[in-house]
Amino acid sequence: MLDPSSSEEESDEGLEEESRDVLVAAGGPQRAPPAPVREGRRDAAGRASGSGTARPGSPSPSLLSEGRDEPERQLDEEQERRIRLQLYVLVVRCIAYPFNAKQPTDMARRQQKLNKQQLQLLKERFQAFLNGETQIVADEAFCNAVRSHYEVFLKSDRVARMVQSGGCSANDFREVFKKNIEKRVRSLPEIDGLSKETVLSSWIAKYDAIYRGEEDLCKQPNRMALSTVSELILSKEQLYEMFQQILGIKKLEHQLLYNACQLDNADEQAAQIRRELDGRLQLAEKMTKERKFPKFIAKEMENMYIEELRSSVNLLMANLESLPVSKGGPEFKLQKLKRSQNSAFLDLGDENEIQLSKSDVVLSFTLEIVIMEVQGLKSVAPNRIVYCTMEVEGGEKLQTDQAEASRPQWGTQGDFTTTHPRPVVKVKLFTESTGVLALEDKELGRVILYPTSNSSKSTELHRMIVPKNSQDSDLKIKLAVRMDKPPHMKHSGYLYALGQKVWKRWKKRYFVLVQVSQYTFAMCSYREKKSEPQELMQLEGYTVDYTDPHPGLQGGQMFFNAVKEGDTVLFASDDEQDRILWVQAMYRATGQSYKPIPAIQTQKLNPKGGTIHADAQLYADRFQKHGMDEFISANPCKLDHAFLFRILQRQTLDHRLNDSYSCLGWFSPGQVFVLDEYCARYGVRGCYRHLCYLTELMEHSENGVVIDPTLLHYSFAFCASHVHGNRPDGIGTVSVEEKERFEEIKERLSSLLENQLSHFRYCFPFGRPEGALKATLSLLERVLMKDIATPVPAEEVKKVVRKCLEKAALINYTRLTEYAKIEGQCKTMNHASPARKLEEVLRLAELCIEVLQQNEEHHSEGREAFAWWPDLLAEHAEKFWALFTVDMSTALEAQPQDSWDSFPLFQLLNNFLRNDTLLCNGKFHKHLQEIFVPLVVRYVDLMESSIAQSIHRGFEQETWQPVKNIANSLPNVALPKVPSLPLNLPQIPSFSTPTWMASLYESTNGSATSEDLFWKLDALQMFVFDLHWPEQEFAHHLEQRLKLMASDMIEACVKRTRTAFELKLQKASKTTDLRIPASVCTMFNVLVDAKKQSTKLCALDGGQEFGSQWQQYHSKIDDLIDNTVKDIISLLVSKFVSVLEGLLSKLSRYDEGTFLSSILSFTVKAAAKYVDVPKPGMDLADTYIMFVRQNQDILRDKVNEEMYIEKLFDKRVDVLSSVTYLRLFEQWYSSSMKVICVWLADRLDLQLHIYQLKTLIKIVKKTYRDFRLQGVLEGTLNSKTYDTLHRRLTVEEATASVSEGGGLQGITMKDSDEEEEG
Repeated sequence: MLDPSSSEEESDEGLEEESRDVLVAAGGPQRAPPAPVREGRRDAAGRASGSGTARPGSPSPSLLSEGRDEPERQLDEEQERRIRLQLYVLVVRCIAYPFNAKQPTDMARRQQKLNKQQLQLLKERFQAFLNGETQIVADEAFCNAVRSHYEVFLKSDRVARMVQSGGCSANDFREVFKKNIEKRVRSLPEIDGLSKETVLSSWIAKYDAIYRGEEDLCKQPNRMALSTVSELILSKEQLYEMFQQILGIKKLEHQLLYNACQLDNADEQAAQIRRELDGRLQLAEKMTKERKFPKFIAKEMENMYIEELRSSVNLLMANLESLPVSKGGPEFKLQKLKRSQNSAFLDLGDENEIQLSKSDVVLSFTLEIVIMEVQGLKSVAPNRIVYCTMEVEGGEKLQTDQAEASRPQWGTQGDFTTTHPRPVVKVKLFTESTGVLALEDKELGRVILYPTSNSSKSTELHRMIVPKNSQDSDLKIKLAVRMDKPPHMKHSGYLYALGQKVWKRWKKRYFVLVQVSQYTFAMCSYREKKSEPQELMQLEGYTVDYTDPHPGLQGGQMFFNAVKEGDTVLFASDDEQDRILWVQAMYRATGQSYKPIPAIQTQKLNPKGGTIHADAQLYADRFQKHGMDEFISANPCKLDHAFLFRILQRQTLDHRLNDSYSCLGWFSPGQVFVLDEYCARYGVRGCYRHLCYLTELMEHSENGVVIDPTLLHYSFAFCASHVHGNRPDGIGTVSVEEKERFEEIKERLSSLLENQLSHFRYCFPFGRPEGALKATLSLLERVLMKDIATPVPAEEVKKVVRKCLEKAALINYTRLTEYAKIEGQCKTMNHASPARKLEEVLRLAELCIEVLQQNEEHHSEGREAFAWWPDLLAEHAEKFWALFTVDMSTALEAQPQDSWDSFPLFQLLNNFLRNDTLLCNGKFHKHLQEIFVPLVVRYVDLMESSIAQSIHRGFEQETWQPVKNIANSLPNVALPKVPSLPLNLPQIPSFSTPTWMASLYESTNGSATSEDLFWKLDALQMFVFDLHWPEQEFAHHLEQRLKLMASDMIEACVKRTRTAFELKLQKASKTTDLRIPASVCTMFNVLVDAKKQSTKLCALDGGQEFGSQWQQYHSKIDDLIDNTVKDIISLLVSKFVSVLEGLLSKLSRYDEGTFLSSILSFTVKAAAKYVDVPKPGMDLADTYIMFVRQNQDILRDKVNEEMYIEKLFDKRVDVLSSVTYLRLFEQWYSSSMKVICVWLADRLDLQLHIYQLKTLIKIVKKTYRDFRLQGVLEGTLNSKTYDTLHRRLTVEEATASVSEGGGLQGITMKDSDEEEEG
């Protein structure tokens, strides 16, 4: 808001050179001010930038030059002050009596703007919430949204600049947050019973709570300031106060002007308007006679210009005529007057246009008669009843209440209406008659009054007329008669008059000045008790003035006359004050331009109204003392209103942009009302108004103020329509100056719009103001049009927009690099480490992505506006990335050879580009792939070589000890680092086991070499997969190569493991002391893992081109692994069977008929007579059974894969494999039973030795039970081999029981059967 005390210094120094003659401008058409519109704007040093009074740039100015500058400066300030005062006089007249414009009620309500202090307070409140210092309860998702809003929006320099420019409101902050959370909430999963709309409303409520804090920023004081209520419909007093601040008018100056201009007198204001309109008509006639016209683009427009002037004045007259005379008064409606058919009826020169009849000037009066009391009543007894009646002659009669004669007081009011300007009022006093025969009450007295509208309205005592012989000789009544003056009765009183056509005798008459309409007044004389005038005279065309006394006329002392061509009417009053009032009233009615001034010597002849006239003289003296008289009496028709309006509009706009609302250049309703009224009343052309407005708006916009492009579009469209002859306001003339200024503004506006589009990220930060970018594009298209009918070719608009977006890419990237400190470090970049350079480029890439994402999120309307040219947005982004390529290439070239730290940069960029439909596989995307293709290939080559070396050296040094943790078994070969690829980490971590991968291998018992191999192959494939290579052919190539490499590596691992397995088994014992070593189990686990890893590492996903070929290759790997597993199972079973065969060979020594058998049997029988001999063969059976059980436990404990463990026990088909395997335990059991069965088959003709029989029964029985406990199925356990074996042993057992007296000592197949069943 402009401070009245400083407004003279802060604005419009440009008036200094061109304003000295504005108050005495020639009475021609409005002329535009000189070209330098804004020379008065102050520069940074505070002096007028274009003023001719600026101090010379001499290093040491002399005192003499300073002395010369001071008077000039004072003269300029005084001239500026005079212009402001003259402007204020014109403005207050527009406010006091508007007849063209109204305060608009349909304007968009503007929001309160935010300032720097409020922005800082908001930051503190949001920081307090994030620090947990508030009582607001919120979940993690809301806290993240607030943190993002705080970091990205509130702390942004663009927001700070927007707040500084005054174009940001609290609603903008709220809408940006709402848009952000809507995007976040939409990405959340659906929750049963909780809608996303509920979440949004809850978050907005919490945001509002944070925004308000403990104190409500929107809380208003008890008395709202003017700037606070400027968006509302303002009263006249508020409008006066506003324009005092706008024009820097002091309160005293306003009071003086208010009284001098009689702003509270509607009649005076209407008369002023009539004089102004009459002056404009005369000016048009003068211009026609002298042929002095503005320079138009066509000669025939000169006559059209005069017609437009007359038409505009006639329109104003019609507007004025349409106003009710009794504006704000009682019920009085203008009577419809009969008018001629001539459309130019408002021409004041034709007096016959409007003919008044006596019935047109009939008035209506309201009388109030208040009877208070009667004094001097003596003729009536004190207890008698008295009362009064009152009547207006010709009307009804009213009566007061009854009162006792001792106290005749009433205070009764009677209301009457009459059409008589000179009514007769009768008041009578009665007493009730007590006689029986009395028909009427007795009249005690009466009073007859002749009130007028000028009569005293206070309570007075009046002597009553009493009947003859009455004792009440001094009877008086106290009453008041108030006769209100109708609003259209402008003045009344007694005058002497003498005329040629009316009032042909010099006599005293009662006159009333009646206003019939805004342009029709009549001087009427009335008689008593008559509603119609006796005679009347229309005042149109008359000129009233003071005149000298006429000695020959008897009656009247102060003379004045009304003169018209062919007629003169002389009037006289009894005192000077009455004459002045009559002259002023008639002066307002006639609409004459000449203002009557009484002679100074006649002022001494005023015997009655000396006090009032002294006050008027005092006001006149004060006006002259303060220099106000010249502004009040200045003829508005002779002022340069174009120049004055330009100043007024400029000052109003400056005031508006500095008030408490984020107006974006839009005036408030009150300001629009005053400017509209000024333009209509004083004839400011609409095109000129909008040209000045455009100039001011563009200058503010160039200085960083946020201006609504829709407002620019509106004014530009109006001017363009006018210049091209489309008559938006009915004006068809186009001056050369208007056209030249329009072309100049058009070029300037085009440059401004192109600059805003080039700086769209900073001119419309975060999409604020809403819709501004789209409106700017629409306005640019309008500006590029050659005329209003022919649309601009799309290619031309596209060319301009492409140029702007190319500049925008350069500007955005330059600002971004400055923010990221890249430019500042370029000088020391040569000394920076490669890692530091890469870190800076990675940070810059993140910022670039953030910029483009913000453009997408907050300037999405631009996408809609650019929908015609989607390729332009792609070009803008490609240009942006092309600038980034330079910095990226510099950083990558500085990296050492075979350094893989740049892969996170590729992933960061590629993940953004591949998800953008316009940028995917674009120029920058392809260039990025070209840079990193060699790095990826080189990395895969080195990894392949490194893994091959680790397999070779690892298996040479392999101890086949099971390992639990891969981190403890890293090879000694120097391998390329596999970097982790987080999106937002500023630096790359060292090589380590990922936590997600370590959990997969926590329970493995593979060898160090195999586990390292599988992890490296998996990590390499995950690394390549996480690159998400966009080019399909190269991506398939990488995938195929890695799968083939994994197949080759796994094949080598399987072969080396089998070789080691065979060597290990060859060295193992063949007796029952054999226990499967842990290394053998580790080898078995390696093969199990190889089978499992081959499914994941060697399977090609969806490659149609390589599908059939790859399936054949992959099946070979599976066959190799399956065959290897089968072979090692067979080798292991063969080893177990060889132990059983050794045991059976020992039992063969007890075969029947052998020499050794006889010796062993005799020895045992002989020894049994003397000592307790152990059961023969039990130690051998127990040893074997222990051997089987312990090896079963070892295999169950060391081999982790359940699928392969089951192969040890049964013969189920594995649905995950394409080949049916004989499980290890199944083969072991089946082979063991087969070996025993063959051994027995060789002895069919021999009877088993008792010791052989006991050993075999126990071995068979325990083996059957142990393998059944291990899960071998019944079908395998009860095979034909087992049945044959069972029958043979049962027969042998029966034979032994018959031949051997001692039996088998409880060891029988039957026991085995019972145990089995039990």
